[in-house]
Amino acid sequence: MIGAIADDFTGGTDVAVAFRRAGLRTAIVFGVPDTTTVVPADADAVVVALKSRTTPVEEAVRESLRTGEWLLERGADQLYFKYCSTFDSRAEGNIGQVSDALAGLTSAQVVAVVPSSPEHGRTQYQGHLFVHDTLLSESPMRHHPLTPMTNSRIVEVLAAQTTEQVALVHHDRVRAGASAVVRDLATLEESGIRYAVIDAVSDEDLSEIGVAVAGARLVTGAAGLAGGLGRARAAQNHAHEVSDADPIGEVRTAVLAGSCSARTLQQLDRYREQQPGHFIDALAEQQPAALAAAALTFYDTLPVGTAPVLYSSVPPEILQRVQAELGVNRASAILEEATGLIARGLIERGVRRLVVAGGETSGAVVTALEVRTGVIGREVAPGVPWIYTQGTDAIAVLLKSGNFGSSDFLLEAVQTGRVSR
Repeated sequence: MIGAIADDFTGGTDVAVAFRRAGLRTAIVFGVPDTTTVVPADADAVVVALKSRTTPVEEAVRESLRTGEWLLERGADQLYFKYCSTFDSRAEGNIGQVSDALAGLTSAQVVAVVPSSPEHGRTQYQGHLFVHDTLLSESPMRHHPLTPMTNSRIVEVLAAQTTEQVALVHHDRVRAGASAVVRDLATLEESGIRYAVIDAVSDEDLSEIGVAVAGARLVTGAAGLAGGLGRARAAQNHAHEVSDADPIGEVRTAVLAGSCSARTLQQLDRYREQQPGHFIDALAEQQPAALAAAALTFYDTLPVGTAPVLYSSVPPEILQRVQAELGVNRASAILEEATGLIARGLIERGVRRLVVAGGETSGAVVTALEVRTGVIGREVAPGVPWIYTQGTDAIAVLLKSGNFGSSDFLLEAVQTGRVSR
């Protein structure tokens, strides 16, 4: 079994989809698991989605270690640390520190580091990470409010977060095939190098890397490498048919958005052309309960057949003003608590399908609704699946990372969800 640890909730669904596509029976768990957490005994992959990307380093390490131990106790022979394909992290961490801790837990020697995810437009060449045809440091990610990425050289970014040595495996070695990568990793291990940042510009590259690391105790990467690794593991064992059936059907639906990414803002503009929206304004009101009450009152006034969007997403210049007045942490805390309360209120009003945009927003919603485990369903966009909870009060949730999806993504998600109010 592959045991995957994702550093945010949308990343957890992204990597779970990659394993599912490869034919691996995949279960997902939200939050640090405990003795009461149950997953299918026949799972080929178990993904645990944490909210450790921007938490204090000590907390991120502690939760990742507890999760890793839980996965190993349940039969995982390999751990996969999943982070965003833009290597989102603050200057001080947390990717390096969590990787160090998991390497110690698994007694891993040389560890692959592969942020590339070509289907999402993220590729690495000669050590430089690109977002489509733009260097990461020149992309909109340089303005991210929590994890601004101003350096495209991942070897340098990672080296600043760990005391271990970091080296680059160039693209020409990947093109030479899995055996060449295996030889390079062995050479690096002999030299005492802990982390091997590996170039990849295509799914074919990721398949070769996946074969090369299929037997490693610890692997790190974005969802792209999870796909290559999943294919390698499925070939070693066997693949399974997966169902695209929708067990929820036609239900009330709403959209919650908190991401301030350029792509989410585009999606919101398109969505509000066809559906009503309500802005969650933390500058006008700092009490989360009052913000939630106003949003739910708005919802209650809407006619049958609408699928509203309740959002706190704003352009960078407005976000800077909000953070300057309230502080970064306080602004995030207010909006996340308010969004969680809104999600609860929507479910109480009969909503059974939620589309959520933004990693921190997704974490707030899943936590507020106490969603612990789910079954991965079909994808609305690459790496963005429906997740179905179990039981008599089952709901469908779709957790979208801020930068994912086309401009019409929110419209498509609601449409494919067979929505009515």
